[in-house]
Amino acid sequence: MNESITYKDAGVDIDKANRFIKTIKKITEEAPRSGVIAGIGGFSGLYSLDVSQYENPVLVTSTDGVGTKIMVACMMDTHDTIGIDLVAMCVNDIAVQGARPLFFLDYLSMGTLVPEIAEAILRGIVEGCKQAKCALIGGETAEMPGLYDKGGYDLAGFVVGIVDNSKIVDGSEIGVGNKLIGIASSGLHSNGYSLARKICFERLELKVDDTVDVLGRTIGEELLEPTKIYSETVRHLLRDFPIHGIAHITGGGIVDNLSRILPSSCMALIQKGSWEIPPIFTFLQDAGKLSKQEMMRTFNNGIGLILVVPEKATEGILELLAAMDEKAYVIGSIVERETASNQIAWT
Repeated sequence: MNESITYKDAGVDIDKANRFIKTIKKITEEAPRSGVIAGIGGFSGLYSLDVSQYENPVLVTSTDGVGTKIMVACMMDTHDTIGIDLVAMCVNDIAVQGARPLFFLDYLSMGTLVPEIAEAILRGIVEGCKQAKCALIGGETAEMPGLYDKGGYDLAGFVVGIVDNSKIVDGSEIGVGNKLIGIASSGLHSNGYSLARKICFERLELKVDDTVDVLGRTIGEELLEPTKIYSETVRHLLRDFPIHGIAHITGGGIVDNLSRILPSSCMALIQKGSWEIPPIFTFLQDAGKLSKQEMMRTFNNGIGLILVVPEKATEGILELLAAMDEKAYVIGSIVERETASNQIAWT
C-alpha cells in the first residue's frame, strides 16, 4: 500500500503522448499553411490575419462534434473518415453565413491513447481541412482513463472564418417569390445516428460488415460515408450570384433548420418529390416504421444545404452547381406566411 505510483500507473502515459506529438507535426504539415505562423506543439496556435481584401471584416466561429457516429467508427475499427465529418460540421455552419474558413482546431479525448487510432483520426481532420482550404493550427489530445473504454474516444472541433460585414448572408433579404435550391447530401452526414444505430443494430440486429442489397455495400460503410463539405461550393456561388439565405440541414432536418433563417413574414413551401432521396433514408424509414414527420425532423433526407435565391438567378446557380459536380434541385419557394405557428409547408 505504501509503494510509489506514477501517472502512467493511473492510465496516462506522458511519454507516449509526447511521441505522438511528433507524429502529429508531420501529418498537419499536409494541411493548408497560409497564414500559419507557428507549428503544432506550442501552447497556442498563431495565425496572421490578412484583412486587406475586406472593408469591414467580421470573424465567424463555430464549434461542433460528430455525435454517436463515432460509435460506428469504433464498431468498424475504421477511423480515417470521422475527422472529415468533424471539419465538415464546423465549416458548413460558417459557410451558410458566407464566411471563408481560416483555421481549425480539434479536441480528441481517449480513454487510453492508441496512437494508430489517433493518427487515423488526425489524417481525416487534415483531409477535411484540405477540402475546406482551411489551416489546422492546433488542438488537444487528452487521455481520460475511466471516462472512456480502451479505444473509445470523443471529438470536438472549432473553426474561425471571415466575411466582409456587407456580405454576411443572414436571411434578411429573403422575400416572397424566392426559390429554394437543395444541394444533395452524401448520406446521413453526422446527424440522427442514435436512431439509425437503434434501427440497424438493435431492431434489425445487423453487423457492421453485413451487406445491404438496396445500399450496394455494407451497412457500416454506408453509415460511415463522410459528411460533404460545402464551403468551397458556397464560396464559388457567392462570387457569381446573389444568395439571400443558406441553411445547413443538420439535426432537426429541413423543418427546424430552414425555419431558422426565414423572416417572420415568410414561409417556405416545399414541393414533395422534388429531389432524389438516397436509399439509406428509405431503408431506415421502412425498417424503423418511422413516420414522415419523424424522418423529416431527424435526418437530412438527401438535402445537405438549402439556398434561398432570387428566381432569376435559379437557372445560373443550377448550371454552376452542375459544373462543380453537385447534385441540386429546385425544391420549393418562399411565400407569404399564412399562420403564426408554421413557417414550413409542403405541397
